Formats: sequence, structure tokens, C-alpha cells
Amino acid sequence: MSTNFGNLSAEYSNYKSAKIAIVPVPYDGTSTWIKGSNKGPGAIIEASANLELYDIETDSEVYKKGIFTEEAIEESSSVEYVIKAVRKRTEKHMKQNKYVVVVGGEHSISIGTIQAHANNNKNISVLQLDAHADLRQEYEGSRYNHACVMARVKEICPVVQVGIRSMDSSEKKLIETNNVFFAGGIYNKDNWKNEVVSRLSEKVYITIDLDVFDPSIMPSTGTPEPGGLLWYDILELIKVVVESREVVGFDVVELCPNTNNKSPDFLAAKLIYKLLSYKFKG
Repeated sequence: MSTNFGNLSAEYSNYKSAKIAIVPVPYDGTSTWIKGSNKGPGAIIEASANLELYDIETDSEVYKKGIFTEEAIEESSSVEYVIKAVRKRTEKHMKQNKYVVVVGGEHSISIGTIQAHANNNKNISVLQLDAHADLRQEYEGSRYNHACVMARVKEICPVVQVGIRSMDSSEKKLIETNNVFFAGGIYNKDNWKNEVVSRLSEKVYITIDLDVFDPSIMPSTGTPEPGGLLWYDILELIKVVVESREVVGFDVVELCPNTNNKSPDFLAAKLIYKLLSYKFKG
């Protein structure tokens, strides 16, 4: 099984020359329904070995920028420990001028890398692509449960939410209506992507919970929700954001792989490669 993203040769995967650092975080400690997202990073890296490394749309081969995949962060029973470890790993790579991509694991891990990026970038906002608001102040006795991740992120910087279609009534008062784009509100609508961009600051961090996609193409998540976005909806949004803002980093989380269906694993790998292709095409 491949241990580096894209199954790249040493020429394109060594740390010294790589522009990009992949940080796998196999953590699933606070998941509340279907367990298994700790196996997500490994499944994504394994699937990425089957990518065609030439991207048609951007006419580019981003792997030639160098993509280093480090050893996975050690699993722990403590979500606070994992968040701290993710922040430290992110900071370490940023100090070496690497573009950091965190691969989960459940969504709580995003807090650490967002902390690191916010500390290193002024005027930053977070674009959250997700089926769930994740704005609970506390859930199942923890402020760092995956259902609380965006409540913690909002304590760091502004958040724009896209694809939301599930939330608890307690989260309603915490929703900033100007900065949330419910899935039902953007369905079959025009120009919503430009409206999303208009809410973002100059620098943007993107956090992608794979359940933002419709379960018809992404069934392998811990909390699937009907009525999600499709492949080109997400790609077109990301492309507009990359073209008009500085995307300083991103994460992809919540793949809960199914050994009988590898397609979602490949979708996640392809999504990472597409975002990198948009970012580095110049």
C-alpha cells in the first residue's frame, strides 16, 4: 500500500524540495454515529496512487511542485492532545514554507490547523463546506466534539458556511445569516458562488467535511445527509475562491471508508489534487 500521496517517486516526495506537506490525522474519538474516519487518511492516500497526475482543466501537473506526506499523527484518546499535535505539525511545516494540507479523521482535528494558520495570517476567514452547522457549544460533555468544531473556529476568526442542511435548534441563534449558504437556498440558483466569495476576507482557509457532498456520490461519511452538493458545484466554488482570494491552506475530513466501495476514497483524493492544481497552476 502506498504511504505517500500520489505514490510519487522520491524526486517529487522528498521534504526538502516539496512545496506541499500532507499531514494525515487518523482520529475518530468524538464521532457520534458511524465510526471509522480514523481509517480515512490511509484510504485517501491509498486511492491517490491511482490518480492521473496531469490535470486536464488547469493543464498542469501539480505533483512536480513536490508533495511530501509525513507519518500520521499518533492516535490518542484525548481530542485536546490531537488538536495540539495538529497545530504543532502545521506550524512546523509552515516555518519551512510548506503549503499544509491536513487529511482526517473527524472534523475536530481542523481546530488545530486553523489555529496555526490564523496565528500566521492576518485578516483570515474560514470557508466551511459541510452538511452540518457544527456550532454546538458543547456536545456529549466536550467543547471539542466534532459537532462543536465551528463554534471553536468562530472564536478564532470569521466563518462562512456552505452546504448546511442539518442543525440542532440550539445552534439557530449562533448562525450568522449573512454568512451561511444553506444547501436548499442555493439549489438551482445562480451567482451564489460569487456571493460566498464576497463574504470572505483576503486570506481564506478552507475546511471540507466530505458530507457536504450528496450521499449519492459520497456515501462514506459518519453522518450522511441527503440534499448535498455535487462534484462540479464544489469545484466551481473552490475555483472562484482560489482565483479571487489567497487560499492559505485546507483540510479534508470525515471520510469513513467502506472496503466494498472505493469510489468515495478516490473522490476525496481527487478533490485534494484538484484544489492543489487550482492553487499552484500558475
